[in-house]
Amino acid sequence: MKAYATSTMIRATPHAVWAVLTDGSQWTAWNPTVDKVEGNIGPGAKVTVYAKLNPGRAFPVKVSTFEPPRRMVWTGGMPLGLFKGERTYTLTPKAGGVEFAMREQFTGLLAPLIGKSIPNMQPAFETFAAALKRRCEQLP
Repeated sequence: MKAYATSTMIRATPHAVWAVLTDGSQWTAWNPTVDKVEGNIGPGAKVTVYAKLNPGRAFPVKVSTFEPPRRMVWTGGMPLGLFKGERTYTLTPKAGGVEFAMREQFTGLLAPLIGKSIPNMQPAFETFAAALKRRCEQLP
């Protein structure tokens, strides 16, 4: 199983971080890892992300779990569970702020084969977390 993960402490409330995280229309204003986000991020919603890591390629996902302001899961992949990507965003209140964590794992029968073509997403994960932290800590 291939997986990527990152976390960071953010000096903001969980609600403030959640508001930034779930406003896909503003992602390009603060998030240098995406070119575009289509769709509204909410329970059961379908969202399409265009990542700079794969220019011009669309990544359609479903918001399969939406628990404000704690946890959100996006899933995408192939039918019959042949290949599945699952990205989990978690906010955990801590003294002085919130711990933001993001993890993506790839599973399924074709994961070993398809996983070879997936570029190293770790730098993009680190950039995303740092940009989210910067954005949230700059809010009034």
